Amino acid sequence: MEYGLFGLLILIADIYAIYKTLTSGASTGAKVIWTLVILILPVLGFIAWLVAGPKGNALHA
Repeated sequence: MEYGLFGLLILIADIYAIYKTLTSGASTGAKVIWTLVILILPVLGFIAWLVAGPKGNALHA
């Protein structure tokens, strides 16, 4: 049961990371590369995205 819960948390985190990547202001090539990294290496890709991934559009007035 614990592994299933861990897998579900990783899936949710990866979906969040992919969404934030696709809605960021990064170039199309960077979006594709980050998405592939997150899909191919779910845990390591998410950690790498947290550290160095493209950030969302920060449009604050």
